Amino acid sequence: MDKIRKILLPDLGEGIETATISEAIVSVGEKIKQDDIILVLESDKASMEIPSDIGGIVKTVNVKKGQEVRTGDLLITIETTNKAENKSKQTLKKQEPDKPKNINPNKQTDEHKKTLEPKANGVYASPGVRRLARELEINLSTILGSGDKGRITKQDLHGYIKTQMYVSKSPPIHAIDDIDFNQWGTVDIKKLTKIKKIAGQRLTKAWQSIPHVTQFIESDATNLETLRKKDKAKHVSQGIKITMMPYLMKASVFALKEHPVFNSSLQNNAENIVFKQYYHIGIAVDTKDGLVLPVIRNVDKKDILELSRELVDISERARNKRLTPNELKGGTFTISNLGGIGGSFFTPIINPPEVAILGVSRARIVNKKLILPLSLSYDHRVIDGAAGASFMVLFSEILSNLQNFK
Repeated sequence: MDKIRKILLPDLGEGIETATISEAIVSVGEKIKQDDIILVLESDKASMEIPSDIGGIVKTVNVKKGQEVRTGDLLITIETTNKAENKSKQTLKKQEPDKPKNINPNKQTDEHKKTLEPKANGVYASPGVRRLARELEINLSTILGSGDKGRITKQDLHGYIKTQMYVSKSPPIHAIDDIDFNQWGTVDIKKLTKIKKIAGQRLTKAWQSIPHVTQFIESDATNLETLRKKDKAKHVSQGIKITMMPYLMKASVFALKEHPVFNSSLQNNAENIVFKQYYHIGIAVDTKDGLVLPVIRNVDKKDILELSRELVDISERARNKRLTPNELKGGTFTISNLGGIGGSFFTPIINPPEVAILGVSRARIVNKKLILPLSLSYDHRVIDGAAGASFMVLFSEILSNLQNFK
């Protein structure tokens, strides 16, 4: 018997709440196959193609070009047979678990249905949590869920309420008055890009809710720079650009393995700490619309050449808004490199749910040595000052031991 299936917009990744339909590929009556692209989305972070997770005949197209959509919005409906549906399920089972795939929320297993409440307005939460949020006029989409699949628990809501009570008693860090600046001269008013608005909200929340401590060190990178130049000359004919960043990423992994608390996250309203056994490094990329943080996965399993290729590719796609949602989430540690711009030290803001971020400034020559200024910000709820200092000393030693990069 034929069935009518709904194709809903999947989760687009961290920081992407809405996107605009830039192109609708399919039309009513068209026959499509599983994984055929049905539309193209455009956000301030990325442009992405959305495939269908099942084949069949398009019955309705529920969106149009220029429309803004959110996670869970209905995109199209498809008339499909049981045979096609079974084939789709078998294909999904064969896919590797860490491969990005667009899963229809209507296709959750019975096991998920038992543990996961219905998702409304892009948020997973129990009826009790939703009821309390409504009574207190709290927008659940502003709360980071610690439960399965990002579910907002009762503890998450209580933690948010406590934080707001504390903030309300404290003077605002930066109160913005509605001032008419025209009274003093000519002004030019422009709207903030969506990415700057989202980044601003996340950074403000991180700065207000995480007790930041920043540790500084100057590292001798003389021998490492010599090695980098040799590696660069060796592969210049292949058009591969080798910068200092891949070496910093590899050094980070060595240090994270020795100090696993820096590769962790807090959970359940800071009652648990999750130690991650994988090393996905976030890279801050400056684009014309603002800062983007794509993630390079499994850095511990890649060499300098592989990381160099991936860095060039992911940085270019970040600047052209061609990143996929999966490339913007899952990071365990972030590096923000301002070496190409200048400056000595700075205080990078932690990117939650991570607990640490490394800032890199421009290297300078001191007594014929290349000195690299490093700044490490960390969450003081998880990491104490002694651990922060030990991490930076070890990191500096790793950079001076070239055996780590061969």
